[in-house]
This record gives sequence, C-alpha cells and structure tokens, in this order.
Amino acid sequence: MKIVNFQTGNGVHMGVVDGDSVIDVQAVDAKLPNELGAFLRANGDMKALAELAKKAPASARLPLAGLKFAMPVTHPGKIICLGLNYLDHVKEGGYKDNIPKFQSIFFRVLTSMAAHHQPLLRPKKSIQFDYEAELVVIIGKRARHLTLENAVDCIAGYSCGMEGSIREYQRHTTQWGMGKNFDQTGSVGPWMVTADELPRGAKGLKIESRLNGNMMQSSNTDHFMFPVAESLVYLTEGITLEPGDILFTGTPSGVGHARKPDPVWMKAGDTIEVEIEKVGVLSNPIEDEK
Repeated sequence: MKIVNFQTGNGVHMGVVDGDSVIDVQAVDAKLPNELGAFLRANGDMKALAELAKKAPASARLPLAGLKFAMPVTHPGKIICLGLNYLDHVKEGGYKDNIPKFQSIFFRVLTSMAAHHQPLLRPKKSIQFDYEAELVVIIGKRARHLTLENAVDCIAGYSCGMEGSIREYQRHTTQWGMGKNFDQTGSVGPWMVTADELPRGAKGLKIESRLNGNMMQSSNTDHFMFPVAESLVYLTEGITLEPGDILFTGTPSGVGHARKPDPVWMKAGDTIEVEIEKVGVLSNPIEDEK
C-alpha cells in the first residue's frame, strides 16, 4: 500500500494511492488523523486503513496527476541520517584508509527538508550543492534495545530520499551538521510504501539518481555496509525511536563532489530524481535561494 500526504484547501490530508487516483482518507472518515505521522503515533492500523480505502466512494477519489504533495511524514520527531554506508562511496570520499567500524550518525532539521516536486534551493553562500540518493525508513512503532531478529518489525514503510549537501560547509569541521542542514536542500517522497510490500529490511532494491535525466548513481541496497536491521539495533542502543521518525540510510558512489575531472554541482534549472525499485521516483527542481 502506498500512503501519501498532500495539500488541500483545508490543510494536509492523508491518502491511499490506487492506480492513477488517490483516496482522500479524511473524505471517508473525518475522525482519522490527517497525516501519516499522526496516524502512526495514534497506533494506526494499516489493515484497517486498507479496508477503509476499499470502501471509499467515488467522491473521495482525486487524480494523482496534479496532486500537491506534502512530505510522507509532515513533522517527524527525529530525522536521523547514516553516512558512509556504501563502501564505494566511502572510497570515493577519501576514507579508503579509514573504513568506518561503526555507523556514522548525524541529524537533519525539518527546515532542511522538502516534499516531492517542491523546489530545492541552492544557497547564496555556496555553489557546492550536491545530490545523494538514499532509501528512507519510516518508523511505525516505539522501539528501544532492538535485536537483529525483531529490528525491522518497528518499520512502517519506506520512501525515497535526496539527502542534499552543501559540501563546502560540510567540510568546515569534522561535524557535518551545517553542510547537511541548509534550508530546503533535502527531500523525501513521494509517498510511503508499507513494509509488507517490500523485501524484509528493504534488501535487494535498485537505487539510482538522475540529474536532468542523466544517470549519476546506480547501486543496490544489498551493498549497505550496515544493513537496515543492524543500523536500527545500533541506534536503539541509545536512542528511543518513535512512530513517525525517519531514517536516511546512506548514499552510494557517484556523488557530484567526487566526479573527475570536474565536480558536478546542482544549479538553478536542474531537476534531480531519486528512484528506488518498488518504492517510486522522487523528483525536485532546483532553484536559487532568493
């Protein structure tokens, strides 16, 4: 099942994608939470949601084309990111003599994020705006001290992520936070695909990025250095995960800063796409910060 948040004249609504249409859940039952994050925090029942969608009248259906997307979770409690999770990306970034033994964890703030089709902003202060295609995990259940056996049971579903980075600022210090949090430089979407629709732990999925239609990154989630379950176990050794939290899982090689002989930076007029097998395509135009 694909669950999408979208903008309406009455605020954000949650919908279930059905072919080329979207079932407006609030038009079927106004008592339900109005977006996916709130639905998950209210212990939302995915099976009941699917049954509700099957009974939806024609009046609750909207065309998918032209939908104004919101982020799959509009207000995630935490946006957690893994760095250096594909060995080929580790090597292209200058870490080949210092292969990580543990997950590299950092965080993004909500103001750094955008939805599907929303413009991403190249900032005034730097031209070094780089792309990173990533699988995004959306947490569905409160979790602490997970094990490899039960870790993925807390996952509600998966989405596509573009973890945009301002490389110049990322390298100002050993802490990546500044370069990873410029306003409106990353995105998630277009929807969440429920975990039951994908292989356990989202293994074996092709992941790609395209800049203006040109392939830039192409890999597979089987190439994670730290698979999803292992990363969730590590995180919950110290951090309680809550429904609606999201996790970026790292990017493969092919990023712009490592391109030879000249780096490739995103600029106004460009379009960046992230495609993940069985999940979808996330697309964003690039604009200059006003």
